[in-house]
Parts: sequence; structure tokens; C-alpha cells
Amino acid sequence: MRASRSGERPEVSRRAELGAFLGWLLGTGGQALVDSFGTARSFRRRTAWCWNIAPAIPATGEIHDQVQIDGIYVGSWCCLIAIAGEHVIGWQWCDTEKKAAWAALLGRFPAPRVVITDGGSGIAAALSDCWSDTAIQRCLVHVQRNVRTYLTSRPRTEAGKALLRLGRALTRISTPAQAAAWLGHLNDWYQNHGQLVRARTYRTAASPAPAWVRANQAWWFTHDRLRKAYRLLERLSQAGSLFTYLRTEFTGLDIAATTNRIEGGTNAQLRLILRAHRGMSEEHQKRAIEWYLYLHSETPDQPAQLIRPEQYTPTRPAAQTAVEQPHGPEEYGNTATAEEGLWARKGWAGRT
Repeated sequence: MRASRSGERPEVSRRAELGAFLGWLLGTGGQALVDSFGTARSFRRRTAWCWNIAPAIPATGEIHDQVQIDGIYVGSWCCLIAIAGEHVIGWQWCDTEKKAAWAALLGRFPAPRVVITDGGSGIAAALSDCWSDTAIQRCLVHVQRNVRTYLTSRPRTEAGKALLRLGRALTRISTPAQAAAWLGHLNDWYQNHGQLVRARTYRTAASPAPAWVRANQAWWFTHDRLRKAYRLLERLSQAGSLFTYLRTEFTGLDIAATTNRIEGGTNAQLRLILRAHRGMSEEHQKRAIEWYLYLHSETPDQPAQLIRPEQYTPTRPAAQTAVEQPHGPEEYGNTATAEEGLWARKGWAGRT
């Protein structure tokens, strides 16, 4: 038999409701399994006010050795996330990954020594504006995926097979000597197969153009996908962002070579939560993500400390004053009426 709630203090009830709400929201169980709330309907009714709490991580001004950044899409929204070590330091909601959104996130923190990124849209421009002195480490796993996307996992040509092997070797490099050897192998590949990267095909009446070629395009690179894979590796190696984690000045800092900490840790858990609570509205999905990120920051306050009276006290709508209608007969107006044959017609006027 359930005990009566008549003697409970309101603040104690609110803390209990918020605790049960977060236990369900960040877990994988159903609402009916929450203890002491009876049915799922009772749980939703008593915890509805908890959706009004919007947690936020305050900026501390701490300068980190390394920061990983990445984004995750939730319906029509994108959540940009920054973590340092094992803790989340901030997030930013936007419609898509772009320079302005990344700049809004990066601008909250002092520039770290190294940033690890997957090279998504708008990141490079935002880093140039906000953290211009920060060294960049491109995620080697993403580089491998990009190379495999261009070449496929089973390229047909010897040049493609050799370049794919170079891409796969990236994540096995752990010393500066191995990095130097890899760069040498990339240069050797270009010496042997550079003519394929430079080869062009010109439009003629006898040879049809590939589907991806524009109608007014006079020529195109013959081995376009092979060229894109090589140019990606060449560009990153020249920028010095492939092996930042092996630089001498960062010795002892254990700089990460991938964004696995945020991809396989934070983002994977967020997807698990959203999968367990399929059917939530986008606003509720966003709130679930915010709570997870907040509770995985370095020093989060107890959730009960975020409770405010306005969150659980419903606001009464302002009283509406009735507009007094004028008395007397209706005056002439300028609205078209059916009685006058002046209504807006649709379709063919001659239709019977």
C-alpha cells in the first residue's frame, strides 16, 4: 500500500520528481517502471515541469592542452560539442555545421594548445578566426574513411590499391620516424602515379561525358576519385595536421590522433538515449542531450540546485478584454460577397 503524500514538503517532492525524471530520461527503461509513481500517465503528469529546466555549463576560462570538437544531428537540429579530456566543456545548437555556429561555440573558451577535429563544414574558417594559434590535428579515422569513400574498399587499379594501403596505415603510426617514412611513401606514390592524378579527358562528339560532368564543361580529370583521395592526403600533409600528436613540443601531453573519445564515447551514448526514447519531440530530444552533456561536465551542480519556482509554477494567461461591438445596423463595407456576385473565382469560369 502506497504511503500518503499529504505530509510531503514541496521542495522534497520536486527533488524526488526531478531525480526520477532524469533516471528515466538518461536510462533505457520505460516510464511505467519508475518506482513510486504508479502508471506512466502519473509519471508524465508529475514530472511535466522538469522539461522546463535548461541546464548550461558555465565558462571557467581554463586553458586546456587539447580539445575535441564534433557535431551530432537531432532531427532538424545539430548539436556542436566540445570536450576536454573526459569532460564536456560546452555545446551549441544550430541548424547545420557552419562557421558562425562553430565560432559561437569556440568563442566561449580560451584557445587550447591543440584541437582535434574531423574537418567538418565551417570548422577551418571558425578555427582561423577564433583559435588562430592553436595547432590542428585531423582525426585519422575520418581521413581513412574519406580515402576509402573515394577509392572504395576494393579499388581496381594498382595506383588505387597502393593509395588505399597508405590511408589504412595512418592509424598505425606512433613515432616521428614512422610519420616521416609514411610521408616519403606518399611522395613515392606520386612519383610513380602522378600522371594519373594530372590526366585530363576532353569532350568530343565520339566519347560521351560522365554523368557528373557539367553540360558546358570542356574537360575533366580522367581519374577524378583517385585524384581527390591523393589531394586530400597531400593537402593535410602539407598543412602539418596529420601528425600533430607526434610533435616534439607536445611530448608528454598524450595528444589524441582521433576524435574517438567524442565519437565513440559521448555521441554514441547520446544516440543510445535517443534510440531508447523513440517518439520524443525534437525539443524533448534536445533537452535529453543537454542533460547528458551537463552531467558529464567536470563539476556539474546537483540537478536539484537548478530548480526554480517559475519552472513548476504555471503562468496564468493574461486576461483578454472583450472588444465592444458598435450598435446599430451594419454599415456599407468593401468586402466582396457572394450575394453581389463578387466572390473570388477559382478554376475555369466557363465550366458547367
